[in-house]
Amino acid sequence: MTMDGTTSLQSRRRTGRRYVILVFVVLAVIAGWTGFWKFASDRAQQTIDGWRAREAKSGRIYDCGSQRVGGFPFRIEVTCDRASAVFRSNEPPIELKADSLLVVAQVYQPGLIISEFRGPLTVGETGKQPEFLASWKLAQSSVRGTPAAPQRASLVFDDPVIDRFSSGARQNLLRARHIEVHGRIAEGSVTNKPVIEVALQLDQASSPALHPAAAQPIDATATARLRGLNDFSPKPWAARFREIQAADGRIDITQVRIQQGDILAVGAGALSINGNGRLEGQLRITMAGLEQFLAAIGAQQKIQASPHMDKLVGALDRLAPGLGDVARQQAGANLSAGINMLGEQTTLEGKRAVTLPLRFTDGAAFLGPIPIGNTPALF
Repeated sequence: MTMDGTTSLQSRRRTGRRYVILVFVVLAVIAGWTGFWKFASDRAQQTIDGWRAREAKSGRIYDCGSQRVGGFPFRIEVTCDRASAVFRSNEPPIELKADSLLVVAQVYQPGLIISEFRGPLTVGETGKQPEFLASWKLAQSSVRGTPAAPQRASLVFDDPVIDRFSSGARQNLLRARHIEVHGRIAEGSVTNKPVIEVALQLDQASSPALHPAAAQPIDATATARLRGLNDFSPKPWAARFREIQAADGRIDITQVRIQQGDILAVGAGALSINGNGRLEGQLRITMAGLEQFLAAIGAQQKIQASPHMDKLVGALDRLAPGLGDVARQQAGANLSAGINMLGEQTTLEGKRAVTLPLRFTDGAAFLGPIPIGNTPALF
């Protein structure tokens, strides 16, 4: 064999060895990544199981008709078909059922769990026919942290619709273009005096069953902080509110903005919880479009039928003799004129507005002197 032939053979052997080494390296990487994915998958499953165990301590039991794991190579996906949840802390217990639930975690972030719900969702007492039916275009949640040290959680819905079945009839309770709810530990820690911040966003939300005035779409944002918790251990929310009440805690409404057509209101304030589980306290509300709001809620009828009518008449008469009788006898613009005189005149986003207190007394809500409704007990 010639020198050139020998060199060529040695070159081919070196090339072959490089290919063999490359193949082994690729196989080693694949095997290593597979092992890492399996390890991360096990960690993610443990995290999911931990969250389910934490929820179970709060009386919320989650189950699957069938479950499968996938997502290799970059994600861990747990699909839960015929997903269900039983809230045993409710009285009576209620059961939720959905078509399926997809839980996703990235291999490099097993502590961030993202879930996607596939509807429709039914809600009703355990063992009975569903009372509520919910559907949506997109429903997702995300939870960051570990079951022992949760950090934040979010719920997002696109085009949600909630209907109620009553005596065979179907009634729309809620319809919206978009809803978001976010919660996080803003101060303290899970085990030591946590302050929970909650943020809510509603886009084009309507609820004709709640009140005729709520049939027109509403845009709203609100942020609140719950103070008075000893810890954030697993427990029903009713128990948390009892804890806040026992500790003389409060609910700080740091910001709220609501718009419905020409009606616009912003405000902030602080609320407490009394021994009956009902709200006490006051928010300072600045509102544009007061006349439209009073007409929408039927304020004239509320005032005339209210035991607080005499107090309102007296307050208006102190401003101008006879104004109370006008509020008692006349409708609409005359009442709003009187209420405007009770409030502080200002502007809001370029519109004429008035600032009034929104008071809560044993759960009953009053805008200035006007009764506007009752809030439910928190426990």
